[in-house]
This record gives sequence, structure tokens and C-alpha cells, in this order.
Amino acid sequence: MAFDINLSNRVREYLVQFPKLKIEEKKMFGGLAFLVNGKMCVNISGNNLMCRFDPAMAETLAERPGFLPMIMRNKQLDGYCYVEPEGFKSRKDFEYWLNLCLAYNKEIK
Repeated sequence: MAFDINLSNRVREYLVQFPKLKIEEKKMFGGLAFLVNGKMCVNISGNNLMCRFDPAMAETLAERPGFLPMIMRNKQLDGYCYVEPEGFKSRKDFEYWLNLCLAYNKEIK
């Protein structure tokens, strides 16, 4: 699957604001993954964000616009979701999702 170049640039530009983060880009999950400090943090899949978050937040996040559960091999993956463009159109919403991913990235080993 191809990924949205403009969206990947948007993610890249946001992440470089945090100079202490070690950011690596890698083709994964049929898109472009941004690994932060060696851990998958956020991915661009088509024109969607694929976010990694604290699974305990799933119910709350499912109510946000653009949220789609991540299903692989007919199984929903806890702590991962897709967010369609309507869910991150505004700068505030875009930053919400990236900050959510970054916060969880700090917590996982």
C-alpha cells in the first residue's frame, strides 16, 4: 500500500520539534512507520494515521472522529488504531493523536 507523502511530511515536521527523540523511518505495515527511540510510534497507511496508544484508552478514543479499530488477520489489535483524515484535519486534532502516540511511546519498553 502506498502512503500519503504530504501526511508523512506533516508527521516528520511535527516530530523534529523534539530534538531529544531518536526518530527513524521504516517501511512497515504497508506504509511508513516512525519509530521513536527504537519503538514503533505512528505509521502512515494510505492517507490514514496508524496510532499506537495505551490500550486502556481504547473506549474513549473510539468515540473520536475518524477512529477505526486496527484489524489484522481478522483480529482487532489492542493499542493500535487507524485515524481517517477527518480525525486529524485540524492542527489541534493532529497534535492530539501524535502527542497520544508519543506519550505511550515513553511508557512502553
